[in-house]
Amino acid sequence: MKTNKAGKVVSVQGPVVDVKFPGAEDVPNIYSVINTKIAEGENVVLEVAEHLPGNIARCISINSTINIQRNQEALVVGSSIQIPAGDMLYGRIINILGEPIDQKGEIKSVEKFPIRRKEMGSQTKIRQSKKSTFEVMETGIKMIDLLFPVVKGSKTGILGGAALGKSILTLEIIQHIVKKYQGSCVFAGVGERIREGNELYFELLKHDVLSKTMMVFGQMNEPPGARFGVAMTGITMAESIQRKNQDVLLFVDNIFRFVQAGAEISTLLGRVPSETGYQPTLISEASEFHERIRSNEEGGGSITSVEAVYVPADDLTDPAVVAIFSFLDSIMVLSRERIQLGLYPAIDPLLSSCANLDIDIVGRRHFDIAQETIRMFQRYEELRRIVLVIGIDELSAGDRIIYERARKLQNFLTQPFFVAEAYTGKKGQYVSTEDTIRDCQGIIEGRYDQKPEGEFYLIGALA
Repeated sequence: MKTNKAGKVVSVQGPVVDVKFPGAEDVPNIYSVINTKIAEGENVVLEVAEHLPGNIARCISINSTINIQRNQEALVVGSSIQIPAGDMLYGRIINILGEPIDQKGEIKSVEKFPIRRKEMGSQTKIRQSKKSTFEVMETGIKMIDLLFPVVKGSKTGILGGAALGKSILTLEIIQHIVKKYQGSCVFAGVGERIREGNELYFELLKHDVLSKTMMVFGQMNEPPGARFGVAMTGITMAESIQRKNQDVLLFVDNIFRFVQAGAEISTLLGRVPSETGYQPTLISEASEFHERIRSNEEGGGSITSVEAVYVPADDLTDPAVVAIFSFLDSIMVLSRERIQLGLYPAIDPLLSSCANLDIDIVGRRHFDIAQETIRMFQRYEELRRIVLVIGIDELSAGDRIIYERARKLQNFLTQPFFVAEAYTGKKGQYVSTEDTIRDCQGIIEGRYDQKPEGEFYLIGALA
């Protein structure tokens, strides 16, 4: 396809722009980039979404379409959106188009990568199955290291409704893992609040991990085209680091907004929604993103993702949430009940699950302590309901011991975060996996039965 073919804008409906071309051979391919201008002379970038009869390309706008005039000239400028790559992106913030939005000047890059991939995923399973060794990455967060270990090259989801601490937990994991492993980190802010992006930047600067971090934002105030495409920009940045045989951490906050933006685009394009109201292409869009998170078949660089997933109205059966967590290795569900009890991080161990909690990955001792912890929490949940009705004094001696140890264990798995020092007033604590396993074993075996449960709340290691 030759570039710089010209068309004319014939219709603008919100972020949907129709561009008419002179002949059928002039109509650009799907995902091609078209540039036009608004009355003030500012550039508007359009991405071709579908073809209509009469040589019309229906496009989704990446920028605001206010003041685009009818019959305005529109030029085809490329086969797809391309972003710069390389070390000059460290410490920088870009948008979906690869343009800097941190007021630090232009990004000079030799290489450019398209954010869309033609060939996708047919070899993924073969590539992943070749890797037989698992490398567990320590996060320093007791609850995660014990019950939901993060393995290099895996996908972890933090699921929760509004105001349950998804962003805080993501931020804590970033600063621990990047500092400990000296790895590269890509942060994709997908459809979240601008305030959170600003806070993230200054937190990373304060904890001295900004120099190893690349950031891309498509925030709440932007059109759905930008919020949808920014996830692809984020994974493309991660792939550009992976190509150099480096391990990379990909943090996405929030992947639900990517699906939500896709639903908005689908509605704007007039597609018939599924019976739940989401786009008919829900699974294929979620898989287009997730299947690109994988390790190299040569055993080179890996991409390890941690994704925050907003759960609408705390409904874990929401079709978008179900579609996303079918791709995840580890699911950490945040509970509103635990927030009300002041248990931070508010991960519910009984609703959550992790495929990486396996004897072959974490070892026999770790596996046994984790299983015993979950068993104890399950029994505690049964006893808690009984205690609410008849009181703790009516429990048998054996049940009372389990009940009290479970409460100590529950309190022990809370932790003061470095990024939340301003809220808790407590200094952040990093706890090694070995210390966590040792202390949990001590609580389960009754070594700390004489200690009151209040002493276990919001602390680091016991010894």
